[in-house]
Amino acid sequence: MKKNNQKTLFSAPDGKSYLVPFLLITSLFLLWGFAHGLLDVLNKHFQGVFTMTKAESGLVQFSTYIAYFLMALPAGMFMKRFGYKKGIILGLCLFAIGAFAFIPAAYLHSASPFLVALFVIACGLCILETAANPYSTVLGPKESGAQRLNLSQSFNGLGWILGPLVGGMLIFGGAEDDPFTLTKPYILVGSIVLLVAILFFFTKLPEVQVEEETDGHVNENACPSAGIFMWRHPQFVRAIVAQFCYCAAQTGIFSFFINYVTEVDSSMTNIEASRILAFGGMALFMIGRLSGSFTMKWMKPARLLTWFALADAVCMALVVVSIGTISLYALYLSFFFMSIMFPTIFALGLEGMGAYTKKASSYIVMGVAGGAFAPMLMGYIGAENMAIGFVIPLVAFLYILFFALKCKKG
Repeated sequence: MKKNNQKTLFSAPDGKSYLVPFLLITSLFLLWGFAHGLLDVLNKHFQGVFTMTKAESGLVQFSTYIAYFLMALPAGMFMKRFGYKKGIILGLCLFAIGAFAFIPAAYLHSASPFLVALFVIACGLCILETAANPYSTVLGPKESGAQRLNLSQSFNGLGWILGPLVGGMLIFGGAEDDPFTLTKPYILVGSIVLLVAILFFFTKLPEVQVEEETDGHVNENACPSAGIFMWRHPQFVRAIVAQFCYCAAQTGIFSFFINYVTEVDSSMTNIEASRILAFGGMALFMIGRLSGSFTMKWMKPARLLTWFALADAVCMALVVVSIGTISLYALYLSFFFMSIMFPTIFALGLEGMGAYTKKASSYIVMGVAGGAFAPMLMGYIGAENMAIGFVIPLVAFLYILFFALKCKKG
């Protein structure tokens, strides 16, 4: 039976394989993971090159994640009208434009042009995530959607490793007051993104149709007000809040990891901390996603999310009390337990959405806006002692624990 399940993980109802489309879509997860991983290096670097406070450097994340809030619904509408493939190509093009915009931004010697470039990149990333997350869940049997999405997100974890590793070497390896060091990783990623866009343009992808629900749900096209159907699903509504909390927690932890580590261990340099972020935290993040995907073969996603949310709440409590080495290891370990949260919350929130899947995914993606506000708030609270700022992720993980427990009961 297990052997059969493995064979049908990427199979269409008619037996056709979706493996190649799945691999192409998974490459997108790697690319935007790399882009997000770079942000955590930028946050610390902006504090030096542009003499920003911790709270002000949170504008790096704000300019990125606010784009998700503004673009999520337009992205969903674009996908509904033109399909997944055209949405992916549009997202890749915006990604590349924003990356290459770092070159003229460097000549202006100000943070603002870089923040605008990051906003453009994030608009592209929002479209990619709005397309790729639900597309990954439907490239095979319905019951294995969460498992498939976690598998794709595992490569997102690899991108998170490469981001701070490559960014740390290229950015921290240059002169601290030279804004041109910021362009190096973005020229690299922009070139790769253009190549991937060309590949998608010349590759035929199946436009997977989401099945209409037949248990009395009205047709959205026949009755425009039928969209209220989504808001009658408590699990979907709670998923939006949970995703907001998760993205707030994840972005805050990633953003101030280098600050926290260098404050606890004053002998550690920024580039050393960025390597620990890559090989320690982000590696555990990827391992967590890979192992979580396979664990879901025998444990329900909501149950696994419950245990991981509880573990992360404990880790954050240890980080806040700041008791030396124990707190550092708790911070590292939190990456492992965070790993499955985004895709699992996403998949649980889409359960039962049927024909509303594309629109519902847009609303859940809007929850990423949590990452826009958490870094600035954490930077303000932790201006004198970074450990205190980590109370924000602690509260966020407690809500995710509540969400997971409600899903288990359902």
